[in-house]
Amino acid sequence: MSTPRPDWAPADLSPLDAKLGIEIVDFDPDRLVATMPVAGNEQPFGLLHGGATCALAETVGSWAGALHAGPGGQVVGVELNVSYLRGATGGTVTAVCTPVRRGRTLATFLIQVTDDAGRPTASARLTTMVRSR
Repeated sequence: MSTPRPDWAPADLSPLDAKLGIEIVDFDPDRLVATMPVAGNEQPFGLLHGGATCALAETVGSWAGALHAGPGGQVVGVELNVSYLRGATGGTVTAVCTPVRRGRTLATFLIQVTDDAGRPTASARLTTMVRSR
């Protein structure tokens, strides 16, 4: 991990993230990175489940939004769009989240998901609404 979790951020990910095995490995707000195992997250035909991919994208994008909002801020997702590019059948997928635009009320992020060989498996865009507490 090159950029650690900020001191003000929650120590744990969500219960869903724990069930899916999602881990954030770099908290860089300009390039947030998370991983998820394929094993245990497959659909009946042995491919990574699209819903698991969506959860990974939502997690990494929401964390990027939270880092943008900062301490005392809050974000909620308002739109998630995911395109599936290739099926993953094993190993780990990695999601890299980069900002498209970080505004006062809306922040949009691009999430690229790849397999262990670096091949793209999905591309996502998440827009979050920034709220004050």
